[in-house]
Amino acid sequence: MADVEQGAALPSGVPPPDVLNASAANGTDAANGTATRFVSTPEGTALAYGSLVLMALLPIFFGALRSVSCAKSKNSSDMPETITSRDAARFPIIASCTLFGLYLFFKIFSQEYINLLLSMYFFVLGILALSHTMSPLMNRAFPTNLPNRQYQLLFTQGSGEAKEEIVNYEFDTKDLVCLCISTVVGIWYVLKKHWVANNLFGLAFALNGVELLHLNNVSTGCILLGGLFIYDVFWVMVFPQDLLEKGLEANNFAMLGLGDIVIPGIFIALLLRFDVSLRKDSRTYFYTSFLAYIFGLGLTIFVMHTFKHAQPALLYLVPACIGFPVVVALVKGELTDMFSYESVVEVLPHTPRLTHFPMVSGSPASLADSMQPSRASPRRRRPTPHAL
Repeated sequence: MADVEQGAALPSGVPPPDVLNASAANGTDAANGTATRFVSTPEGTALAYGSLVLMALLPIFFGALRSVSCAKSKNSSDMPETITSRDAARFPIIASCTLFGLYLFFKIFSQEYINLLLSMYFFVLGILALSHTMSPLMNRAFPTNLPNRQYQLLFTQGSGEAKEEIVNYEFDTKDLVCLCISTVVGIWYVLKKHWVANNLFGLAFALNGVELLHLNNVSTGCILLGGLFIYDVFWVMVFPQDLLEKGLEANNFAMLGLGDIVIPGIFIALLLRFDVSLRKDSRTYFYTSFLAYIFGLGLTIFVMHTFKHAQPALLYLVPACIGFPVVVALVKGELTDMFSYESVVEVLPHTPRLTHFPMVSGSPASLADSMQPSRASPRRRRPTPHAL
């Protein structure tokens, strides 16, 4: 479990697979039982947990907003991955097996080499995630007087009529700038394992997860959250409690698992898309679930401080994020509409994965015409079924 924890320090390697013991913060002295644990000040504790809450809310809020745009996007590179009910049921089992496999690897092989391998793996994933996160900001900040050149990375196999695209990625100068900045952060993370670099990657992973992982309906979201009620993933978000005393060299951390952000976040994003489908000016279910998440996270911290023990955040987040919107739907008489809503119908009408429904207006005939392959374009396209 990646519980909410206080007074623990991260190792010099990759983020830990579980909550660390508080004694790990004191290095070798703790092993001999001679060191005393750092006692954070009330101000430092408040700053740490306030920052963790803020870092949890930001990717959920903006990731949910970007998930709506992603669902309407016609760019193949922005196609969301849809989580079905079968995927949701399998996820806790697969993730548990993955963590058990990591545990065996750490037992069999040298921890030094495993840390190096995982660091390089997260280095690559991190710079890609951070680059994608920065892209909208770069579109606004990029100087208008600088040329924005277009590039295309294309890999094919075969020739003639049998030629098939393997990779077809289009990017521009803005994307290259984002990639360079992300690479600098990635090198900083690999060399120093600094908590700021760790959190930049964590925010990027969380925001991309909420944006690009789409639940197809509310029932699937309940299955996923219910299955993870007793499980949490191993990535953590950290913030030092001794920042006021030690500055950027602080090493006494409070931690929050990224699974506690992404998993409820994709459910909250689904409810935002449900709000949009109702074609009303209000965003009742989005704000209800968002406030429920704040309540659940606050309750986690309160219980942790009351009983002086780390708490599994999903134990409180899951009932809050599911229960509050369901109660609102019951009061408004929209419970049936909520559970019958299919996000996949609006975004993916032909297949449950990785396709987009063209956003057009007009008569059914114009809709059918819009779904025909374009004759004017020389580029080969996959045949699209007619709208019936």
